[in-house]
Amino acid sequence: MSTPVKKSQADRFKEAARELEADDDEATFNEKLRKLVKQKPDDKRPSDD
Repeated sequence: MSTPVKKSQADRFKEAARELEADDDEATFNEKLRKLVKQKPDDKRPSDD
């Protein structure tokens, strides 16, 4: 059995980018990023005063 090699965060990022077929185009990057990241809800709620 071989011991799994712990990858650095940069290596994991590069691997994920390759899997997502990322390129240098900013629009393509943003589109693929939206698939990965969920937007946090707005914490600023109107008060009921």
